[in-house]
Amino acid sequence: MNLTHLRYMVEVERLGSITKAAAALYMGQPNLSKAIKEMEREVGVPIFKRSAKGVVPTEKGTAFLQYAKAILVQMDKMESLYKDNTESEISFSLLLPRASYITHAFTEFLNRIERTSLMDIKIKETNSMDAINSIVECEYDLGIIRYPIAYESFFMPLMEEKNLQIHNVWEYDYVLITSEKGPLANEPVINENVLDKYIEVMHSDNIVPNISAAYQKKNAEITGHKKHIYVYERGSQFDILSSCPDSFMWVSPIPKTLLKRYGLVQRKVPELKKTNKDVLVCPNNYRLSSIDQIFINELEKVRRDLTV
Repeated sequence: MNLTHLRYMVEVERLGSITKAAAALYMGQPNLSKAIKEMEREVGVPIFKRSAKGVVPTEKGTAFLQYAKAILVQMDKMESLYKDNTESEISFSLLLPRASYITHAFTEFLNRIERTSLMDIKIKETNSMDAINSIVECEYDLGIIRYPIAYESFFMPLMEEKNLQIHNVWEYDYVLITSEKGPLANEPVINENVLDKYIEVMHSDNIVPNISAAYQKKNAEITGHKKHIYVYERGSQFDILSSCPDSFMWVSPIPKTLLKRYGLVQRKVPELKKTNKDVLVCPNNYRLSSIDQIFINELEKVRRDLTV
Protein backbone atom coordinates (compact mmCIF):
# COMPACT_ATOMS: atom_id res chain seq x y z
CA MET A 1 0.00 0.00 0.00
CA ASN A 2 1.38 3.44 -0.88
CA LEU A 3 0.19 7.03 -1.03
CA THR A 4 -0.03 7.01 -4.81
CA HIS A 5 -2.49 4.13 -4.75
CA LEU A 6 -4.52 5.87 -2.07
CA ARG A 7 -4.77 8.94 -4.31
CA TYR A 8 -5.93 6.66 -7.14
CA MET A 9 -8.74 5.27 -4.98
CA VAL A 10 -9.91 8.72 -3.86
CA GLU A 11 -9.96 9.99 -7.44
CA VAL A 12 -12.03 7.01 -8.61
CA GLU A 13 -14.56 7.68 -5.87
CA ARG A 14 -14.69 11.40 -6.72
CA LEU A 15 -15.38 10.81 -10.41
CA GLY A 16 -17.41 7.61 -10.08
CA SER A 17 -15.66 6.15 -13.09
CA ILE A 18 -12.41 4.28 -13.65
CA THR A 19 -12.19 5.64 -17.20
CA LYS A 20 -12.60 9.28 -16.08
CA ALA A 21 -10.22 8.79 -13.17
CA ALA A 22 -7.57 7.27 -15.45
CA ALA A 23 -7.85 10.28 -17.76
CA ALA A 24 -7.61 12.73 -14.84
CA LEU A 25 -4.56 10.87 -13.51
CA TYR A 26 -2.91 10.73 -16.98
CA MET A 27 -2.62 6.95 -16.87
CA GLY A 28 -4.03 4.01 -18.78
CA GLN A 29 -7.32 2.48 -17.65
CA PRO A 30 -5.84 -1.07 -17.46
CA ASN A 31 -3.12 0.15 -15.09
CA LEU A 32 -5.67 1.89 -12.85
CA SER A 33 -7.91 -1.20 -12.81
CA LYS A 34 -4.88 -3.29 -11.86
CA ALA A 35 -4.00 -0.89 -9.04
CA ILE A 36 -7.56 -1.12 -7.68
CA LYS A 37 -7.49 -4.92 -7.74
CA GLU A 38 -4.11 -4.96 -6.00
CA MET A 39 -5.40 -2.62 -3.30
CA GLU A 40 -8.57 -4.69 -2.81
CA ARG A 41 -6.48 -7.83 -2.57
CA GLU A 42 -4.17 -6.20 -0.03
CA VAL A 43 -6.92 -4.90 2.26
CA GLY A 44 -8.97 -8.07 1.82
CA VAL A 45 -12.29 -6.43 0.92
CA PRO A 46 -13.82 -5.03 -2.28
CA ILE A 47 -13.51 -1.24 -2.26
CA PHE A 48 -15.71 -0.55 -5.26
CA LYS A 49 -18.70 -2.23 -6.84
CA ARG A 50 -19.27 -1.90 -10.58
CA SER A 51 -22.57 -0.88 -12.14
CA ALA A 52 -23.91 0.30 -15.49
CA LYS A 53 -23.41 3.90 -14.33
CA GLY A 54 -19.82 3.44 -13.18
CA VAL A 55 -18.34 2.51 -9.81
CA VAL A 56 -19.42 3.33 -6.25
CA PRO A 57 -17.76 2.40 -2.94
CA THR A 58 -18.96 -0.64 -1.05
CA GLU A 59 -19.92 -0.17 2.60
CA LYS A 60 -16.45 -1.24 3.77
CA GLY A 61 -14.93 0.67 0.86
CA THR A 62 -16.56 3.88 2.12
CA ALA A 63 -14.91 3.41 5.52
CA PHE A 64 -11.56 2.64 3.85
CA LEU A 65 -11.78 5.76 1.69
CA GLN A 66 -12.53 7.96 4.71
CA TYR A 67 -9.28 6.82 6.29
CA ALA A 68 -7.45 7.22 2.97
CA LYS A 69 -8.58 10.84 2.66
CA ALA A 70 -7.56 11.55 6.25
CA ILE A 71 -4.10 10.06 5.63
CA LEU A 72 -3.61 12.11 2.47
CA VAL A 73 -4.65 15.34 4.18
CA GLN A 74 -2.28 14.66 7.07
CA MET A 75 0.57 13.93 4.66
CA ASP A 76 -0.08 17.18 2.81
CA LYS A 77 0.03 19.04 6.14
CA MET A 78 3.29 17.34 7.09
CA GLU A 79 4.84 18.31 3.77
CA SER A 80 3.76 21.94 4.21
CA LEU A 81 5.70 22.09 7.49
CA TYR A 82 8.96 21.72 5.59
CA LYS A 83 8.28 24.20 2.83
CA ASP A 84 10.39 27.34 2.94
CA ASN A 85 8.19 29.91 4.59
CA THR A 86 9.62 32.84 6.50
CA GLU A 87 6.22 34.47 7.03
CA SER A 88 3.78 33.53 9.75
CA GLU A 89 0.56 31.92 8.56
CA ILE A 90 -2.83 31.78 10.22
CA SER A 91 -4.88 28.70 9.44
CA PHE A 92 -8.36 28.04 10.83
CA SER A 93 -11.34 26.02 9.58
CA LEU A 94 -14.70 25.47 11.26
CA LEU A 95 -18.00 23.76 10.47
CA LEU A 96 -20.92 25.09 12.46
CA PRO A 97 -24.69 24.85 12.83
CA ARG A 98 -26.83 27.84 11.90
CA ALA A 99 -26.29 29.49 15.26
CA SER A 100 -26.02 33.25 15.54
CA TYR A 101 -24.10 33.18 18.82
CA ILE A 102 -21.36 31.09 17.14
CA THR A 103 -21.06 33.38 14.11
CA HIS A 104 -21.00 36.35 16.49
CA ALA A 105 -18.10 34.69 18.35
CA PHE A 106 -16.39 34.10 15.02
CA THR A 107 -16.51 37.81 14.12
CA GLU A 108 -15.06 38.65 17.55
CA PHE A 109 -12.36 36.05 16.90
CA LEU A 110 -11.49 37.71 13.57
CA ASN A 111 -10.98 41.01 15.38
CA ARG A 112 -8.64 39.35 17.88
CA ILE A 113 -6.22 37.54 15.59
CA GLU A 114 -3.10 39.13 14.19
CA ARG A 115 -3.23 40.24 10.57
CA THR A 116 -0.59 38.50 8.47
CA SER A 117 0.10 38.27 4.76
CA LEU A 118 -0.81 34.57 4.82
CA MET A 119 -4.28 33.69 6.11
CA ASP A 120 -6.32 30.61 5.34
CA ILE A 121 -9.61 30.86 7.21
CA LYS A 122 -12.84 29.14 6.24
CA ILE A 123 -16.18 28.42 7.89
CA LYS A 124 -19.23 26.59 6.63
CA GLU A 125 -22.74 26.24 8.04
CA THR A 126 -24.03 22.70 7.80
CA ASN A 127 -25.93 20.00 9.69
CA SER A 128 -24.41 17.72 12.32
CA MET A 129 -24.02 14.58 10.18
CA ASP A 130 -22.29 16.41 7.34
CA ALA A 131 -20.02 18.12 9.86
CA ILE A 132 -18.98 14.79 11.39
CA ASN A 133 -18.22 13.27 7.99
CA SER A 134 -16.20 16.31 6.88
CA ILE A 135 -14.14 16.25 10.08
CA VAL A 136 -13.47 12.51 9.68
CA GLU A 137 -12.26 13.15 6.13
CA CYS A 138 -10.06 16.03 7.40
CA GLU A 139 -11.73 18.59 5.15
CA TYR A 140 -12.04 20.88 8.21
CA ASP A 141 -10.14 20.93 11.50
CA LEU A 142 -13.00 21.81 13.86
CA GLY A 143 -16.75 21.31 13.88
CA ILE A 144 -19.56 22.29 16.20
CA ILE A 145 -22.46 19.89 16.07
CA ARG A 146 -25.91 20.38 17.52
CA TYR A 147 -28.46 17.83 18.64
CA PRO A 148 -31.49 17.56 20.95
CA ILE A 149 -30.37 16.14 24.28
CA ALA A 150 -32.66 13.16 23.60
CA TYR A 151 -30.30 12.21 20.73
CA GLU A 152 -27.20 12.01 22.92
CA SER A 153 -27.37 8.21 23.01
CA PHE A 154 -27.13 8.29 19.19
CA PHE A 155 -24.35 10.86 18.80
CA MET A 156 -21.95 9.85 21.59
CA PRO A 157 -21.29 6.30 20.27
CA LEU A 158 -21.13 7.67 16.72
CA MET A 159 -18.40 10.16 17.59
CA GLU A 160 -16.48 7.51 19.51
CA GLU A 161 -16.71 5.21 16.48
CA LYS A 162 -15.42 8.03 14.25
CA ASN A 163 -12.46 8.64 16.60
CA LEU A 164 -13.47 12.21 17.42
CA GLN A 165 -12.60 14.09 20.59
CA ILE A 166 -15.41 16.12 22.14
CA HIS A 167 -15.45 19.45 23.98
CA ASN A 168 -18.78 20.57 25.43
CA VAL A 169 -19.78 24.06 24.33
CA TRP A 170 -23.27 24.69 25.68
CA GLU A 171 -26.42 22.93 26.85
CA TYR A 172 -29.41 25.26 26.59
CA ASP A 173 -33.16 25.50 25.99
CA TYR A 174 -34.39 26.76 22.65
CA VAL A 175 -35.97 30.22 22.64
CA LEU A 176 -38.63 31.54 20.30
CA ILE A 177 -37.87 34.54 18.09
CA THR A 178 -40.40 36.60 16.15
CA SER A 179 -40.86 40.12 14.80
CA GLU A 180 -41.03 42.78 17.49
CA LYS A 181 -43.98 44.23 15.55
CA GLY A 182 -45.88 40.94 15.39
CA PRO A 183 -48.75 39.81 17.64
CA LEU A 184 -46.73 36.85 18.97
CA ALA A 185 -44.28 39.27 20.59
CA ASN A 186 -47.02 40.41 22.99
CA GLU A 187 -48.78 37.11 23.69
CA PRO A 188 -48.99 36.78 27.51
CA VAL A 189 -48.57 32.99 27.38
CA ILE A 190 -47.20 30.93 24.52
CA ASN A 191 -48.29 27.31 24.07
CA GLU A 192 -49.11 24.95 21.22
CA ASN A 193 -52.63 26.31 20.81
CA VAL A 194 -51.32 29.86 20.47
CA LEU A 195 -48.64 28.83 17.95
CA ASP A 196 -51.20 27.11 15.72
CA LYS A 197 -52.10 30.57 14.41
CA TYR A 198 -48.53 31.29 13.25
CA ILE A 199 -46.03 30.06 10.65
CA GLU A 200 -42.91 28.23 11.83
CA VAL A 201 -39.62 28.90 10.03
CA MET A 202 -37.34 25.84 10.02
CA HIS A 203 -34.05 24.63 8.59
CA SER A 204 -34.87 21.83 6.20
CA ASP A 205 -31.67 19.77 6.27
CA ASN A 206 -31.37 18.87 9.93
CA ILE A 207 -32.98 15.43 9.74
CA VAL A 208 -30.74 12.82 11.36
CA PRO A 209 -30.43 9.61 9.29
CA ASN A 210 -30.56 6.14 10.85
CA ILE A 211 -33.20 7.27 13.36
CA SER A 212 -36.80 6.35 12.67
CA ALA A 213 -39.21 9.10 11.71
CA ALA A 214 -41.42 8.23 14.69
CA TYR A 215 -38.47 8.57 17.09
CA GLN A 216 -37.48 11.89 15.58
CA LYS A 217 -41.01 13.22 15.84
CA LYS A 218 -41.29 12.10 19.44
CA ASN A 219 -37.94 13.46 20.60
CA ALA A 220 -36.83 16.26 18.27
CA GLU A 221 -39.88 18.32 17.42
CA ILE A 222 -41.06 20.98 19.81
CA THR A 223 -44.51 21.04 18.27
CA GLY A 224 -46.42 19.11 15.66
CA HIS A 225 -46.79 22.34 13.72
CA LYS A 226 -48.65 22.35 10.39
CA LYS A 227 -47.53 25.67 8.89
CA HIS A 228 -43.86 25.75 7.86
CA ILE A 229 -41.42 27.77 5.81
CA TYR A 230 -38.20 25.83 5.15
CA VAL A 231 -34.91 27.70 4.71
CA TYR A 232 -31.25 26.69 4.37
CA GLU A 233 -29.35 29.70 5.69
CA ARG A 234 -29.64 32.33 8.41
CA GLY A 235 -29.88 35.38 6.14
CA SER A 236 -33.18 34.14 4.73
CA GLN A 237 -34.56 33.23 8.13
CA PHE A 238 -33.95 36.71 9.56
CA ASP A 239 -35.43 38.43 6.51
CA ILE A 240 -38.56 36.29 6.75
CA LEU A 241 -38.95 36.71 10.50
CA SER A 242 -38.54 40.49 10.40
CA SER A 243 -40.81 40.93 7.34
CA CYS A 244 -43.59 38.45 8.21
CA PRO A 245 -45.07 39.36 11.60
CA ASP A 246 -46.96 36.05 11.83
CA SER A 247 -43.82 33.89 11.62
CA PHE A 248 -41.58 32.49 14.38
CA MET A 249 -38.58 30.23 14.81
CA TRP A 250 -37.00 28.07 17.52
CA VAL A 251 -33.29 28.87 17.93
CA SER A 252 -30.39 28.93 20.35
CA PRO A 253 -30.24 32.22 22.32
CA ILE A 254 -29.25 35.18 20.12
CA PRO A 255 -27.04 38.18 21.03
CA LYS A 256 -28.99 41.39 21.64
CA THR A 257 -27.14 43.24 18.86
CA LEU A 258 -28.55 40.83 16.25
CA LEU A 259 -32.08 41.00 17.67
CA LYS A 260 -31.95 44.79 17.44
CA ARG A 261 -30.48 44.72 13.91
CA TYR A 262 -33.35 42.61 12.55
CA GLY A 263 -36.15 43.97 14.71
CA LEU A 264 -36.77 40.71 16.56
CA VAL A 265 -37.70 39.70 20.08
CA GLN A 266 -36.63 36.56 21.90
CA ARG A 267 -38.90 34.74 24.33
CA LYS A 268 -38.42 31.82 26.65
CA VAL A 269 -41.27 29.29 26.51
CA PRO A 270 -41.25 27.05 29.63
CA GLU A 271 -44.36 25.18 28.50
CA LEU A 272 -42.57 23.96 25.35
CA LYS A 273 -39.12 23.40 26.78
CA LYS A 274 -36.64 21.69 24.48
CA THR A 275 -33.04 21.18 25.56
CA ASN A 276 -30.26 21.08 22.97
CA LYS A 277 -26.52 20.63 23.12
CA ASP A 278 -23.67 22.08 21.06
CA VAL A 279 -20.32 20.28 21.17
CA LEU A 280 -16.99 21.02 19.52
CA VAL A 281 -15.44 18.02 17.74
CA CYS A 282 -12.12 17.33 16.06
CA PRO A 283 -10.06 14.22 15.25
CA ASN A 284 -8.58 12.38 18.23
CA ASN A 285 -5.06 13.05 17.00
CA TYR A 286 -5.68 16.78 16.45
CA ARG A 287 -4.00 19.24 18.80
CA LEU A 288 -5.77 22.56 19.28
CA SER A 289 -3.61 25.41 18.02
CA SER A 290 -3.21 28.80 19.67
CA ILE A 291 -5.50 30.21 16.95
CA ASP A 292 -8.14 27.58 17.72
CA GLN A 293 -7.92 28.50 21.38
CA ILE A 294 -8.56 32.18 20.65
CA PHE A 295 -11.80 31.21 18.91
CA ILE A 296 -12.82 28.89 21.77
CA ASN A 297 -12.20 31.69 24.27
CA GLU A 298 -14.37 34.11 22.27
CA LEU A 299 -17.07 31.46 21.98
CA GLU A 300 -17.07 31.03 25.75
CA LYS A 301 -17.32 34.81 26.29
CA VAL A 302 -20.36 35.09 24.01
CA ARG A 303 -22.01 32.05 25.59
CA ARG A 304 -21.38 33.45 29.09
CA ASP A 305 -22.90 36.82 28.18
CA LEU A 306 -26.03 35.10 26.88
CA THR A 307 -26.55 33.16 30.11
CA VAL A 308 -26.24 36.19 32.41
